Amino acid sequence: MLSRRKQLKSVQPVAGAAPTKKQSALDAPFLITVLILVIFGLIMLFSASYATALYRFGDSFHFIKDQFLFAVIGVTAMLIASRVDYHIFHYLAWPLMAVTLILLVIVLFMPEYNNAHRWITIKGLGTLQPSEIAKFAVIVLFAHIISINYAKMKTFSYGVIPFMIVLAPVVVLMILEPHLSGTILILSIGAIMMFVGGTSLKWFGLGGGVAVGGLAAALIAFPDLVPYAMSRIEMWQNPYLDVQGAGHQTIQSLLAIGSGGVLGLGLGNSRQKHLYVPEPQNDFIFSIICEELGFIGAMVVILLFVLLLVRGAVIAINAKDKFGAMLVVGIIAQVTVQAVLNIAVVTNTVPNTGISLPFFSYGGTSLMMLLGEMGIVLSVSRQSRLPRT
Repeated sequence: MLSRRKQLKSVQPVAGAAPTKKQSALDAPFLITVLILVIFGLIMLFSASYATALYRFGDSFHFIKDQFLFAVIGVTAMLIASRVDYHIFHYLAWPLMAVTLILLVIVLFMPEYNNAHRWITIKGLGTLQPSEIAKFAVIVLFAHIISINYAKMKTFSYGVIPFMIVLAPVVVLMILEPHLSGTILILSIGAIMMFVGGTSLKWFGLGGGVAVGGLAAALIAFPDLVPYAMSRIEMWQNPYLDVQGAGHQTIQSLLAIGSGGVLGLGLGNSRQKHLYVPEPQNDFIFSIICEELGFIGAMVVILLFVLLLVRGAVIAINAKDKFGAMLVVGIIAQVTVQAVLNIAVVTNTVPNTGISLPFFSYGGTSLMMLLGEMGIVLSVSRQSRLPRT
């Protein structure tokens, strides 16, 4: 491994090669896609949440007021981040990971909600979800390591070991919450970044074996995880085994999707959001989209994520340097994989893992972090080789 001084020296020419005053305009197609997702997400969140908000809090605007504020802060953060030279994250990679690990430890001592410890409550400010920060920390640190060791990524010492060392404590702490969906997402992001970064394919088989072995060890060390995981698998195979319990959310989600048909019942006309689908503003908001906007609306949502993926890939390919390219790969991989997993869960294609739909599901930490990350992608696009009109 390179010394800290050599690492910083190796990235300094790149960081200084593009002063702010020479930056180009940000990538308009990517920005427009993000803004459409934000606006569409706010509309659907209000439609999906107002009934629950009224029944539970006596205020139909309870969720949308918070989410709108988070969106404003997030968009502001995105525009600010788009003006900041992304190379600064070379120097913040390790400190950010250290803070993340501290937060992941602290959250284990927080009050339990829905049988999990995932949120840190900050009096007067709301809640903070460390797993959202962990995703970003892993992306930044992986991009940092890959950009420095890119020529040696085919070797086991540089292409595998550093990433295993980084992932191990993060995965263990997230399993303890337990947060299986977040764990799967972070492992997926890491694998994609390693693959694109140049890790030899032969090491992925070994990594898969180590991951399976580590999961088995975790289940043995923490036996409470076994019934938790098995219950999710059983309800995935047949949610009607517990209609009023563990299978209720999946059943109501499928009813919502089926009743939407091709064109849907119309915006605001969902029946399942009236206390049938639990927490319709969160993980299962896609089922309400399907019910109200039908197959057409669902395809529009999917198309928007595809456009974000394609434009992100264009920005990554044309990035000025490896660090910028890997930042974009990691961020876009996070959004894409998370969207795919959420839709798969809502349609009961995979077991329910409790994962949110980017830009649509309620959650302040998630939305603000996500928009901040979009700002970093835009920052990379400013210094890219993309043609300007």
